Amino acid sequence: MQIYWTKINKIMEETSEVKTYLLDCPEDFTWEEGSHTHFALEGFNAGDKPNRSLIRHMSISTLPHENAIGITTRIREQCSEFKSILRNLEVGNEVAIFKTHSNVPLKREDKNIYLLSSGVGLATFRPLVIEYFERADNVNQIHSLNIDSSKDFLFTNIFKSAPEKKFTAQFVDNRKDYYEEVKNLAADKDGIFYVVGSDEFLMQNIEVLREQGIKPEQIMLDKHEKQLPEFLSFDLSI
Repeated sequence: MQIYWTKINKIMEETSEVKTYLLDCPEDFTWEEGSHTHFALEGFNAGDKPNRSLIRHMSISTLPHENAIGITTRIREQCSEFKSILRNLEVGNEVAIFKTHSNVPLKREDKNIYLLSSGVGLATFRPLVIEYFERADNVNQIHSLNIDSSKDFLFTNIFKSAPEKKFTAQFVDNRKDYYEEVKNLAADKDGIFYVVGSDEFLMQNIEVLREQGIKPEQIMLDKHEKQLPEFLSFDLSI
């Protein structure tokens, strides 16, 4: 397993609680849209075995042509050891990335794509939308629906409706409106539904989609293939 040590190049304050850490790209490091990586802080591999409290599974919120690896995360006042260390890091500090992989690349199957996310989960979708804007081949249109109760919506410069590009961005700040809208979107029985958020959020979305007749193979999750059955194979008749 290759571990890439790299430096923080820039820290961007997206909202009062959300920061994006832009990391230098190591020479032979590549990734595609929808990628996640293991993001680790100094000292994580200092002992006999890795210190898991210093490692997080994070989405990459940029694309290679942006010349930086973007890690976007919410850091609340009360937070984990990992986040409190991260909050105090500065430009020039070193971090590690390893085991990078994409579970949710953009599917080009001449269908409508729906991006369902909660809060900072939108970071996973940012590269998919940029990729679509640059090359819309074999994608009918994209609709993004994000719920964020903080009302500090993310990446509004990219997630703004653009009818000429067949892209719609929708933000809501409460669950009732959000799930009503998911039901409306699920009227498209042929669409592809990407879902990113907490495990609880995934389960709730899958339940609503399945009740509307959306099949498991139409639902894309940022999960390892081995984990998918845990989410997608429950029996609707129970």
